[in-house]
Amino acid sequence: MKVFLLKDVAKVGLARELIKVTDGFAHNYLVPNKLAVIVTPAEEPFYAAKSKLVTNRKEILESKSSLLAEKIRELKLSIACKLHDGEDLYGSVGPTEIVKVLDDAGFKIVKTQVLLDKPIKKTGNYEINIKLSNKIQTSFKLKITGLSAK
Repeated sequence: MKVFLLKDVAKVGLARELIKVTDGFAHNYLVPNKLAVIVTPAEEPFYAAKSKLVTNRKEILESKSSLLAEKIRELKLSIACKLHDGEDLYGSVGPTEIVKVLDDAGFKIVKTQVLLDKPIKKTGNYEINIKLSNKIQTSFKLKITGLSAK
């Protein structure tokens, strides 16, 4: 089934691209989430003219990723958590919390892109690594501060 992508879809295609996908993927994911429209054979010439040719797909994705990496590298974010026994946190800070802080800062990152060996359990300054693509990794500074638990 051919679809016309309205937005960039990771590992599928770029916006304004005419691609072929399975029927189930189109009907169950792309169309309900308003990421694509189904193209019938009669509509194909219209969407073909409307679509842009993506000849250098890898270069476009790498340039977008490198721009995002530059922006993320400049970030200095902080998370305030409840403390007990001085520097120890109640619970921990993991990829889910880091994704939420990045989302609040305006960056759409998935928690599988956050490279964290183990959850953070103490206050302090940390360097968090983000994997944007196979070739591009970046990092930013995260400060974990404490809220007094009372």
